Amino acid sequence: MNEEQRHPWQPGAYTGIGSWPGTDPGEAIRTILGELPHLPHLPELPGRGPGADMIGRTGALLVELPIEVQPSGWRVTQRAGRDLTRARSFLSWDLDALEEHTSGYTGPLKIQATGPWTMAASVELRNGEKMIADLGAVADLCESFREGLLAHLAEVRKRVPEATILVQVDEPSLPAVLTGSVPTASGYGRLRAVDRVLVEERLRALFSAIDTAGGYPLVHCCALRVPVDLLRRCGARALSLDATRLTRESDEAIGTAVESGVGLLLGVVPAVDSRMSPPVDTVEPVRELWHRIGFDPEHATRDVVITPVCGLAGASPRHARAALDLCREAARVLREEPRPRQ
Repeated sequence: MNEEQRHPWQPGAYTGIGSWPGTDPGEAIRTILGELPHLPHLPELPGRGPGADMIGRTGALLVELPIEVQPSGWRVTQRAGRDLTRARSFLSWDLDALEEHTSGYTGPLKIQATGPWTMAASVELRNGEKMIADLGAVADLCESFREGLLAHLAEVRKRVPEATILVQVDEPSLPAVLTGSVPTASGYGRLRAVDRVLVEERLRALFSAIDTAGGYPLVHCCALRVPVDLLRRCGARALSLDATRLTRESDEAIGTAVESGVGLLLGVVPAVDSRMSPPVDTVEPVRELWHRIGFDPEHATRDVVITPVCGLAGASPRHARAALDLCREAARVLREEPRPRQ
């Protein structure tokens, strides 16, 4: 891969985050391939209910760590039940649809899974407390997740053998884990912050395993105060961020990441039904960020992928398609007019 294309995507790329409205995997795959021909992703359809949501879907990947739905959310259980069976069926149907509609595809393809720290902050132990409260349980979760994700990567590669697989690890709860902001089961307290060294160690092992298996590890986090430096040190080769929420405080860390070869997937398009701005206004946060971190404007289109700010499952089908259209036009503006407005 030459300097002009140091990432799996072509310059001027745009893509989605992961989730999509609707319940038909075949229709969703066809739409994604049509709207995102150069960087499609395996769509997630949480509208189908429990098991298709981000936690249940990733629960279907876990090895020897079954979970089930309780009134308070997903919880560790002794054996796999109907909730996990349903989640695994959803994933199997999605992979069947992916294989059917991507025959002969040879470009980059993105898959997504909820990361181990967000799973630990979301899934309950049998006593009702979040897994993050028990670091021994978290260690088991990280091992189970890594093994399951690598098996999923291998399955996707088998079904789309000529694709370059980007593995997006969704970690929206990571800042809360690091700052001790995850609520206790009662809701009246907060669980203790996890040591950053431990978080970094677990993520480095995960990203290294993805890289060794031939995947391209990237992290999506649309929360405030994303730990950009930590994720770069862990080996994430791209970061997916909500550009509309970035502040100048993160400029130095983002600049260091880009300088070290990390790609950026930057969200600028509304993820729910709302008035959308013209492409030139939509992409302005990206152009301003690139100007602040001091890199050649002409390189922005090489290192940056334009995306919605988050998944599109909460949008109407009409808005979801319009959002991807706007991503395409915003990417075009970034390519043709990389400099910010004066």
